Amino acid sequence: MVKPFQADLSGKTCIVTGANTGIGKEIAQALARMGAQVVLACRNEQKARKAAEEIETATGNDKLDVVLVDLSKRSDIQRFAEDVLQRYERIDVLVNNAGIWPTEKTSTEDGVERTFATNVLGYHILTDLLLERLSESAPSRIVNVASTFAGGLDLNDLNFERRNFDGAKAYKQSKQANRMLTWALARRLEGTGVTANAIHPGPVNTELNRDFTGMVGNLLKTFFKVFGKTPANGADPAIYVAAAPELAQVSGKFYAGRKAMNCKFKDKAQQEALFEHCQQYIS
Repeated sequence: MVKPFQADLSGKTCIVTGANTGIGKEIAQALARMGAQVVLACRNEQKARKAAEEIETATGNDKLDVVLVDLSKRSDIQRFAEDVLQRYERIDVLVNNAGIWPTEKTSTEDGVERTFATNVLGYHILTDLLLERLSESAPSRIVNVASTFAGGLDLNDLNFERRNFDGAKAYKQSKQANRMLTWALARRLEGTGVTANAIHPGPVNTELNRDFTGMVGNLLKTFFKVFGKTPANGADPAIYVAAAPELAQVSGKFYAGRKAMNCKFKDKAQQEALFEHCQQYIS
C-alpha cells in the first residue's frame, strides 16, 4: 500500500469521469476526503449513486453530486457540459478517467469506433467544453488517465476500417492517443494557469476486463486478479497529480507512481494531426 496523499481542497470543485467503480471511485473518494466538492460523472446512475453514498460514509463529505454522461456520445457530452457549467461557478480539477476495453467492434451514433470514441474523444471533447471554466478557475488541473500499455496508433485508420479489429490493439491505440493529446493540450495551455498531465495507473484489477472472453480473455482476467494492483494503489498517481501542491505549475508530464517518466510519443507533427482530427468532433 502507498502512503495516502493529503492536501486541502476545501472550496474546490473536482470532476471525475467513471467515478462509480475502480480507480475512478478511489480518486473521487480521495478528493472528497481532502474536502473538495466532487462531481461523479458516470453513465450508470444506480452504480454512481451507490458509490456516492459509500464515499460520503467513508469520508464524511456530503458535497458529492452525480451527473450522468455517456462519454461515447458527443451529444451527451455536450448536454453534460451545459449542465455542469450551469451548476458550478468554478472547476478546479478535471480527471478524465472513464474508459472501456471491448472485445468486439461497435460504432457509436457518430460513426466512431466505440473504444476511440469513449477513451479518446470523450476526454478531448469534455475537456474542450469545460476549458474556459477551468481557465477562469486557474490555477486548475487536467489529469488524463493513460497507460504504458500504449502504441500502434494509425492516424489513417483510427476506426479500424482497414485493420482487423482487436480489443487490445484498440485499447493500446486509445492510450497512446491520450498521451499525445495531453502533450498537445499542455502546449496550448502554457501561461494560462491550467496544467495538463497524464498518468499511468499500472495493471489494476477493475471492471475494465469485465468483457474479456475466450481463452486469452480468461488468461488476462487471471493475470489482473493475481498480479493487478488494487484500485486504491492504481488511483494514487492521479490523486497525486490532481492535488499535490508542488505540482501546481507542472504540466506536460507523464506520471507513474509519484514520479515523472519518459514518454516516447513526443512527435509534435503526429500530436498536432491527431489533435486536429479530434477537433472535428467539436461543434
